[in-house]
Amino acid sequence: MAAIRYRYQTTEFGHHDIHYRSLRDRQQFDDDYGEAESLGISSASWPLFGMVWQSGEVLAELMTDYNINSRRILEIGCGVGLASLVLNERLADISATDVHPSAGDYLEHNTQLNNGKQIPFFRTAWEDQQDGEIKKFDLIIGSDLLYEQQHSKNLSIFIEYFAKPKCEVIIVEAGRGYRNNFIQRMEALGFSVEQLNAISPKTKPDAFKGRILQFNRNV
Repeated sequence: MAAIRYRYQTTEFGHHDIHYRSLRDRQQFDDDYGEAESLGISSASWPLFGMVWQSGEVLAELMTDYNINSRRILEIGCGVGLASLVLNERLADISATDVHPSAGDYLEHNTQLNNGKQIPFFRTAWEDQQDGEIKKFDLIIGSDLLYEQQHSKNLSIFIEYFAKPKCEVIIVEAGRGYRNNFIQRMEALGFSVEQLNAISPKTKPDAFKGRILQFNRNV
């Protein structure tokens, strides 16, 4: 198997220069021990976690001056971790999660590139039985998470498990067609929804059709 090829970049998000390593392209693959395959991650989908997507850029930009106070924050589907890295620069209480078995290593590598404190990470699928020892979160964020029909249900259940009774959720969705179903499921869980002002991604802004969804529950 050919060696993985990477792309190293520095992107300015707000006042923060974020250094990160991503995969060079979608032709990269590394699953010698079959760990990803055992989780249902095919060779075609394996590199997706390691790419930088427009929605991820938008979320990272939003987090440059978002109100974090002393809130405990979770990024879902962190991939290479752009938003988590921005929040880490701001000394936020940020944790991250992703289903991909390599995501934690990539996040750790990128954190070290920025000389940041370690970001707590746990690998899980949304439908897995969750660790009851993990504390709940005040703010949950994610980008481009709704790309298959069943994701609306699975993501809403996952969020409900990790959300405090009073919680805010920010989802940057990429316009793949499952937004309305997800909104309905979140409303059924007691969340109200608003659409925030658009932010242009760093790459191909004219091609971005996504929206920033803000959910709030005050119990």
